[in-house]
Amino acid sequence: MPALVTLLSATALTLALPQAVIETSHGAIVVELDEAAAPLSVANFIAHAQAGHFDDGSFYRSVRDDNEREGVAPMNLIQGGHSFDGLAEAEGIAHESTLDTGLSHTRGAISMARDAPGTATTEFFIMVADYPGLDAGPDGRNPDEAGYAVFGEVIEGMDVVERIWMSPTSLDRAPDDFPYPQFMTDPVVIETVRIRNAD
Repeated sequence: MPALVTLLSATALTLALPQAVIETSHGAIVVELDEAAAPLSVANFIAHAQAGHFDDGSFYRSVRDDNEREGVAPMNLIQGGHSFDGLAEAEGIAHESTLDTGLSHTRGAISMARDAPGTATTEFFIMVADYPGLDAGPDGRNPDEAGYAVFGEVIEGMDVVERIWMSPTSLDRAPDDFPYPQFMTDPVVIETVRIRNAD
């Protein structure tokens, strides 16, 4: 009986974790949100999802070996959200460093896109392969060494992530000051983001 109780307790804990179901025009991606490690980023994501700010957004950027800038290891990922510029009226959230959360940019990790630390709002990215250079620390890709804030991981739908990742990209849809051909020729629509198991 004790083993059964332990098993039931573990199952209940798993079910209690909030999840985001990202419905796209290519299929659904289910993300488990680590509110214990990254409570501010998770609360922010849930609030925007419940307000409908991601609905009719898109995945618009794919970074691959064939479109990464020269001289750096490619950070294979897809980026999306409300828009590349984020939601204008949204306030940035405090940065949750991977040094504090213990999370890392491994395959399937979801993380907040940002400019300076504390500017993240509605844009996020999902890792297609491990890339610890996006974690905080002196060896990181970003000169400010703060890294990016991981706040969960994909538990279903990595095949969907990979289909999105393989979308054709070019400079045609890129912002004027963005020099790399990483923007999708036809962005993949985020139809809705539903939250389940949230308090």
